[in-house]
Amino acid sequence: MPVLTIQPSGKTIEAATGSSILSAMLAAGSDIGHKCEGKGECDSCHISVLEGRKSLSKTQRLENERLDTIVGVGSKSRLACQALFGEEDVTVEIPTI
Repeated sequence: MPVLTIQPSGKTIEAATGSSILSAMLAAGSDIGHKCEGKGECDSCHISVLEGRKSLSKTQRLENERLDTIVGVGSKSRLACQALFGEEDVTVEIPTI
């Protein structure tokens, strides 16, 4: 099972391969926005992937379109609801607004 590390807290969570970062975080009781309930229709679960990006699912059109509307998005940006775990560990940072 891959391990998700959340920065800046350093909290670690075991996640099932194929599950989203958002679902893993919510199951572990982590506080992250998710106004659209994980449908990729908002930007409240925006994260930065610090390590393990290649292990995550590829960014799809809907996610790219949503990311294009967020101020401060970089090459490490993903929506936690759309990023699905592969086999490797992942480290993310929840941006402060």
